[in-house]
Amino acid sequence: MNLSLYQKLASSLVIIFCFICALVYGWSKQLERTSKHHGEQNLHLQLAEHLVQDNPLLQQGIYDYQALENLFHTLMLLGPAFEFYFVDPQGAILTYSAEPGKVKRDRINLTPLKRLILDRTLTPLYGDDPRDPSRQKIFSVAPVYNQDVLQGYLYVIIGGEAYDTTLNTIKANDNVWIAGLWLAGALLFLLIALLILFRFFTAPIKKLATEVSMIEAANYSLVDNQLSSYSNKNNEVDSLGRSIQAMLTRIDEQFKALAQSDKQRRELLTHLSHDLRTPLASVQGFLEVLSQPHRQLSEQERQHYLSVSSDNCQQLKLLIEQIFELANLENGQMRVHTETFNLGELIYDCVAKFCVAADNKGVTLRVEPVICDFTVVADIAKLERVISNLIDNAIRHTPKGGKIIVQVQQADAEQLYVDISDTGVGIQQDELIAIFEPHYQASNSNTVGHQQGGLGLAICKGLLQLMNSEIKVRSELGKGSQFSFNLPQKTKA
Repeated sequence: MNLSLYQKLASSLVIIFCFICALVYGWSKQLERTSKHHGEQNLHLQLAEHLVQDNPLLQQGIYDYQALENLFHTLMLLGPAFEFYFVDPQGAILTYSAEPGKVKRDRINLTPLKRLILDRTLTPLYGDDPRDPSRQKIFSVAPVYNQDVLQGYLYVIIGGEAYDTTLNTIKANDNVWIAGLWLAGALLFLLIALLILFRFFTAPIKKLATEVSMIEAANYSLVDNQLSSYSNKNNEVDSLGRSIQAMLTRIDEQFKALAQSDKQRRELLTHLSHDLRTPLASVQGFLEVLSQPHRQLSEQERQHYLSVSSDNCQQLKLLIEQIFELANLENGQMRVHTETFNLGELIYDCVAKFCVAADNKGVTLRVEPVICDFTVVADIAKLERVISNLIDNAIRHTPKGGKIIVQVQQADAEQLYVDISDTGVGIQQDELIAIFEPHYQASNSNTVGHQQGGLGLAICKGLLQLMNSEIKVRSELGKGSQFSFNLPQKTKA
């Protein structure tokens, strides 16, 4: 059976409370008994001595058993709380006054008697009870001599059987019982108050556990289940509640992010399947035409079909390479190999690759400053890939007569900024963030004559992040775009 925290605390409290009550009760009874015996024994310490001195039979050391028994009987009538015994020097009980069968011992241990005679400060001291072999009681004792010869001891039990019987009767009185019931009631009230207090303290924890269980049953969804609001009090329950709330909120955000990522991946696979299928279908169609023996094609038609098929194959190869490159970026399998090199030389090499394409389209492509002598520390292959992608995008989105400028600006002694700006069609403001997502194409993308995969900017962003750089974009629809990223500069010694 699973017990709640409150049930465990309540059970532990009841057990500990009962144990403490029993311990306190036993200790108090023992203290009461010891204190009572100490006082009574001190009060009657010299009782036996006075009886020996005042009684002629004992004073002369000559005793008549019958006369002594009658004396003891008389004394017990006068003092019912006492029992009188005369024992010889070896501890044998010689005479007493009691009903037949009451006395269970025929001798007693004299050691306590001798100790009390030698030192009266040892109280409370207990001696054998002749009427009960298993019990000891406080006593008074005095030696009895006959001309310096020890005859025996007068042994007086303080609080004898009659005294105990009377005391037990008094304890059974209604007033005593009422007092005991009041005490028990007070202790019970204290126990109930403590249980209520425990309930008050554990109720927030139970409530929190219930709410967390409900959220867990809902697969950690916070749509229909919410934790209660917890204050900023400096107590453990509120602190725990706030921590769990933050944790669940974070888990919910991660679930939503995973769901969104899964949705984007499915969309990406859909788009990629379409992009791969289009050039493959084109190549397959042209190859089927070329492979038909009964088709009479002119050399010009044959070369046209082969040229288009080659372009589609090249486009398919580029798209597959981009897919692998993006997959390696997302899986963290791509490593950075930094080296020191001249940034201007790399930029001019990239510009040279696109000069023919820019001239054919009637677009001006230049570098600023013309003498671009900057030394940077980066991965030259990945940086070349980024600059080439950005220039290629700029050419495709810039109409005839437009300009593309690759500009390097020095922000400080440690940072450079590379800006690639064009006077092309521009990008709508609400799409500026989304253009770096895989396979996203802006609504004004210029894809005439080309099937673009929409992975270039996503790859650029991933490559720059590997080099601890960040790409930014500024654009205005109809006026062009500017892509910027930073690079660490190698300071000259």
